[in-house]
Order: sequence, then C-alpha cells, then structure tokens
Amino acid sequence: MSNVSFIGIGGMARAIATRAVAGGNSVELVGRDAAKATALAAELGGGATVGTFGAIPAGDIVVLAVPYASAVAVVTQYGDALAGKVIIDISNTFNADATGVVTPDGMSGAQEIAKAAPASAHVVKAFNTVFGHVLAQDRPLDVLFAGDDSQAKADVSTFIESLGLRPLDIGGLEMARWLEGAGPLLMGLARHGAGTFDIALSIDVLG
Repeated sequence: MSNVSFIGIGGMARAIATRAVAGGNSVELVGRDAAKATALAAELGGGATVGTFGAIPAGDIVVLAVPYASAVAVVTQYGDALAGKVIIDISNTFNADATGVVTPDGMSGAQEIAKAAPASAHVVKAFNTVFGHVLAQDRPLDVLFAGDDSQAKADVSTFIESLGLRPLDIGGLEMARWLEGAGPLLMGLARHGAGTFDIALSIDVLG
C-alpha cells in the first residue's frame, strides 16, 4: 500500500482519503486550518495523521487537493519540501460558469504545477474527471490519469487500484489539458443531457 499525504482538506480530499484509509494506505492530512485537519483525521480513523502546512510531507505520494487558483502558489511555497515526491494534481481549470477553461491554449494547470515543482518531483493529473460526491459513494469508477514519468504513473495506478477504482492511463502530461477539458464537458452534461450530477465517465473496452 501507499504512503499518501493530502495538501488540502476539502470535499475531494475527504472522498479520496476515505477510500485511501479503507484501502489500507497510510494517510497524512495537511491543511492551513490544523484543527479541521485533526477533526478529519479523527473522523477517518485508520491511523490517519496530521502534518504541518509547508513542512516536508510524510507521503511519497502527495495529493494536491487545492483549487487551481491557488495550486501553483502552494507548490511554490512548499518548494524543495516536495522534492522526489509524486504530486497528484486533482484540480479543475474551468471558468466561472464552467463553459470553458482558463488556462492558455495548449497548456494545462498540471503543466503549470510541474513547472513550479522541484525538478525531482513528478506531477500526475488524476481524479478531476470524477465528481467528489460520486467518488464518496461505494461504486467502482474509472479514474483517467496522465503523466510523464513511468514510475510515478505506476505508483499512482497502484494507489488508484487500492481505492477500488480502475486506473486508465491516457498518456503524457501534455494530455492533462484534455482531462481538464472534460470538466466543462461533465458540467454541461450534468446540467443538460443527464439532468443530474450523479454521473461519471466510464470506458468500455470492446472486443
């Protein structure tokens, strides 16, 4: 199993961490509000611990569970504390009405985070195509991910499987912008064609 630190203690962090604890992973929670992090750790159980914001995370895998608007700033603040870590970027980059993305053409939030991270860290985009409330349900779901480092992707794949989810590799980190583009697609589908936010992307392999 994996040693995983969560920077950020919002709804997505709670959903992923809940599955992580259930899957036997070691979980560390880190937030600017230490009291909230402590309360969430107690709620999760399973030996979940609380770390100090800005300090070296205990986990080999670091789930960056903060909004896109603050992600680069947080990674910059951590600096060399993230050296050698696998950083999972779960953020969405869509605009205020979720009809498009705010990143420049040809660029993704994950790539911006990678530029801000230490050279020895490896960023993997994952989990942004699954709504938090759906992830919190006990369902088998597909998690699409992208990254440049093969070992980092293998570690993330193993972690995803430990959550009872199916990892699906879509390629290098340049593909992260298409994962982020799936955010507005899902929002539009939920609001219009599906008429509900209880939806998830699922891939069928035919043949």
